[in-house]
Amino acid sequence: MSETTTQILGIGSRVNHPSYGQGVVIRLHKIAYEVCFMTYGIKNVGKEYTKWDVIEAMPPDEEVSFSEAERSLEKILQKWSGTTGTVELGDKWDDGILILKPADSNLKPKEMPIDTFFHKIVMVRDRLRVMEQRINSSKLKDEEKVNLQQYITRIYGSLTSFNVLFKYKNDHFIGDRS
Repeated sequence: MSETTTQILGIGSRVNHPSYGQGVVIRLHKIAYEVCFMTYGIKNVGKEYTKWDVIEAMPPDEEVSFSEAERSLEKILQKWSGTTGTVELGDKWDDGILILKPADSNLKPKEMPIDTFFHKIVMVRDRLRVMEQRINSSKLKDEEKVNLQQYITRIYGSLTSFNVLFKYKNDHFIGDRS
Protein backbone atom coordinates (compact mmCIF):
# COMPACT_ATOMS: atom_id res chain seq x y z
CA MET A 1 0.00 0.00 0.00
CA SER A 2 1.49 3.33 -0.97
CA GLU A 3 1.34 6.06 1.60
CA THR A 4 0.61 9.57 0.42
CA THR A 5 -0.25 11.03 3.81
CA THR A 6 2.01 11.19 6.80
CA GLN A 7 1.47 8.11 8.94
CA ILE A 8 3.21 7.62 12.27
CA LEU A 9 4.82 4.18 12.29
CA GLY A 10 5.79 2.09 15.28
CA ILE A 11 8.73 -0.20 15.91
CA GLY A 12 8.49 -3.31 13.75
CA SER A 13 6.72 -1.56 10.85
CA ARG A 14 7.83 -2.96 7.50
CA VAL A 15 8.54 -0.58 4.62
CA ASN A 16 9.81 -0.61 1.05
CA HIS A 17 11.96 2.45 0.25
CA PRO A 18 12.48 3.38 -3.43
CA SER A 19 16.27 3.64 -2.96
CA TYR A 20 17.09 1.42 0.02
CA GLY A 21 14.61 -1.41 -0.56
CA GLN A 22 12.85 -3.33 2.19
CA GLY A 23 13.41 -2.45 5.81
CA VAL A 24 12.02 -2.47 9.33
CA VAL A 25 11.59 0.45 11.72
CA ILE A 26 13.79 -0.33 14.71
CA ARG A 27 13.74 2.96 16.66
CA LEU A 28 11.72 6.16 16.81
CA HIS A 29 13.30 9.57 17.11
CA LYS A 30 11.61 12.94 17.45
CA ILE A 31 11.74 13.74 13.71
CA ALA A 32 12.98 10.50 12.13
CA TYR A 33 12.66 6.74 12.04
CA GLU A 34 15.71 4.55 12.39
CA VAL A 35 15.18 1.84 9.79
CA CYS A 36 17.22 -1.31 9.22
CA PHE A 37 17.34 -2.01 5.48
CA MET A 38 18.27 -5.44 4.17
CA THR A 39 20.91 -4.21 1.74
CA TYR A 40 21.99 -0.82 3.08
CA GLY A 41 21.95 -1.32 6.84
CA ILE A 42 20.57 1.21 9.31
CA LYS A 43 19.44 4.59 7.93
CA ASN A 44 17.48 7.50 9.38
CA VAL A 45 14.37 8.47 7.42
CA GLY A 46 12.36 11.60 8.27
CA LYS A 47 8.92 11.01 9.73
CA GLU A 48 7.46 13.30 7.03
CA TYR A 49 8.80 11.04 4.22
CA THR A 50 5.95 9.69 2.06
CA LYS A 51 7.61 8.14 -1.00
CA TRP A 52 7.99 4.67 0.45
CA ASP A 53 5.45 1.87 0.55
CA VAL A 54 4.32 0.82 4.00
CA ILE A 55 4.08 -2.96 3.82
CA GLU A 56 2.87 -3.43 7.39
CA ALA A 57 2.29 -0.59 9.82
CA MET A 58 2.69 -1.23 13.51
CA PRO A 59 1.06 1.26 15.86
CA PRO A 60 3.47 3.55 17.67
CA ASP A 61 3.60 2.22 21.21
CA GLU A 62 5.83 3.74 23.81
CA GLU A 63 5.42 0.59 25.92
CA VAL A 64 7.20 -1.75 23.47
CA SER A 65 10.31 -3.10 25.11
CA PHE A 66 13.52 -3.25 23.12
CA SER A 67 13.70 -7.02 23.56
CA GLU A 68 10.24 -7.43 21.96
CA ALA A 69 11.23 -5.19 19.08
CA GLU A 70 14.53 -7.02 18.76
CA ARG A 71 12.77 -10.40 18.53
CA SER A 72 10.35 -9.05 15.93
CA LEU A 73 13.17 -7.54 13.90
CA GLU A 74 15.18 -10.76 14.02
CA LYS A 75 12.18 -12.76 12.80
CA ILE A 76 11.48 -10.33 9.95
CA LEU A 77 15.12 -10.10 8.88
CA GLN A 78 15.44 -13.89 8.85
CA LYS A 79 12.33 -14.15 6.69
CA TRP A 80 13.53 -11.51 4.22
CA SER A 81 17.19 -12.47 4.10
CA GLY A 82 16.60 -16.19 3.74
CA THR A 83 18.80 -16.98 6.71
CA THR A 84 17.69 -19.33 9.37
CA GLY A 85 18.05 -19.21 13.09
CA THR A 86 20.63 -21.41 14.71
CA VAL A 87 21.27 -24.51 12.64
CA GLU A 88 22.75 -27.23 14.77
CA LEU A 89 25.46 -29.69 13.94
CA GLY A 90 24.50 -33.31 14.66
CA ASP A 91 25.56 -34.45 18.14
CA LYS A 92 27.76 -37.24 16.79
CA TRP A 93 29.97 -34.60 15.14
CA ASP A 94 30.59 -32.47 18.27
CA ASP A 95 34.31 -31.71 18.63
CA GLY A 96 34.95 -33.69 15.44
CA ILE A 97 37.66 -32.97 12.89
CA LEU A 98 37.38 -33.04 9.11
CA ILE A 99 40.47 -34.61 7.54
CA LEU A 100 41.23 -34.24 3.84
CA LYS A 101 43.94 -36.76 2.98
CA PRO A 102 45.54 -36.55 -0.48
CA ALA A 103 46.42 -39.74 -2.35
CA ASP A 104 50.00 -38.51 -2.68
CA SER A 105 51.73 -39.53 0.57
CA ASN A 106 54.25 -36.69 0.10
CA LEU A 107 51.48 -34.17 0.76
CA LYS A 108 50.21 -33.32 4.22
CA PRO A 109 46.54 -33.92 5.10
CA LYS A 110 44.40 -30.86 5.80
CA GLU A 111 42.47 -30.82 9.08
CA MET A 112 39.78 -28.42 10.28
CA PRO A 113 37.21 -28.54 13.04
CA ILE A 114 34.05 -30.05 11.61
CA ASP A 115 31.92 -27.27 13.08
CA THR A 116 33.92 -24.71 11.04
CA PHE A 117 33.24 -26.71 7.88
CA PHE A 118 29.57 -27.10 8.86
CA HIS A 119 29.22 -23.34 9.37
CA LYS A 120 30.53 -22.77 5.84
CA ILE A 121 27.98 -25.23 4.42
CA VAL A 122 25.14 -23.46 6.27
CA MET A 123 26.37 -20.10 4.90
CA VAL A 124 26.30 -21.51 1.35
CA ARG A 125 22.72 -22.64 1.91
CA ASP A 126 21.67 -19.26 3.32
CA ARG A 127 23.24 -17.42 0.39
CA LEU A 128 21.50 -19.71 -2.06
CA ARG A 129 18.18 -18.86 -0.40
CA VAL A 130 18.90 -15.14 -0.72
CA MET A 131 19.79 -15.65 -4.38
CA GLU A 132 16.50 -17.51 -4.90
CA GLN A 133 14.53 -14.67 -3.35
CA ARG A 134 16.34 -12.07 -5.44
CA ILE A 135 15.73 -14.02 -8.63
CA ASN A 136 12.04 -14.45 -7.80
CA SER A 137 11.61 -10.74 -7.05
CA SER A 138 13.64 -9.58 -10.05
CA LYS A 139 12.30 -8.16 -13.28
CA LEU A 140 13.51 -11.18 -15.26
CA LYS A 141 11.07 -12.92 -17.56
CA ASP A 142 9.30 -15.92 -16.03
CA GLU A 143 11.17 -18.31 -18.32
CA GLU A 144 14.53 -16.89 -17.17
CA LYS A 145 13.47 -17.18 -13.53
CA VAL A 146 12.50 -20.83 -14.02
CA ASN A 147 15.83 -21.61 -15.71
CA LEU A 148 17.81 -20.01 -12.89
CA GLN A 149 15.64 -21.72 -10.28
CA GLN A 150 16.41 -25.09 -11.89
CA TYR A 151 20.14 -24.42 -11.48
CA ILE A 152 19.64 -23.58 -7.83
CA THR A 153 17.61 -26.76 -7.31
CA ARG A 154 20.46 -28.77 -8.86
CA ILE A 155 22.94 -27.04 -6.54
CA TYR A 156 20.78 -28.01 -3.55
CA GLY A 157 20.77 -31.57 -4.91
CA SER A 158 24.57 -31.57 -5.08
CA LEU A 159 24.71 -30.41 -1.47
CA THR A 160 22.45 -33.20 -0.12
CA SER A 161 25.61 -35.19 0.64
CA PHE A 162 26.18 -32.85 3.57
CA ASN A 163 22.78 -33.57 5.15
CA VAL A 164 24.47 -36.14 7.37
CA LEU A 165 25.98 -33.23 9.33
CA PHE A 166 22.67 -31.61 10.31
CA LYS A 167 21.08 -32.38 13.65
CA TYR A 168 17.51 -31.89 12.39
CA LYS A 169 16.04 -33.23 9.17
CA ASN A 170 14.07 -30.02 8.48
CA ASP A 171 17.44 -28.23 8.03
CA HIS A 172 18.51 -30.62 5.23
CA PHE A 173 19.20 -29.63 1.65
CA ILE A 174 16.47 -30.77 -0.73
CA GLY A 175 17.19 -31.20 -4.41
CA ASP A 176 15.04 -32.15 -7.37
CA ARG A 177 12.65 -34.95 -6.43
CA SER A 178 11.79 -36.05 -9.95
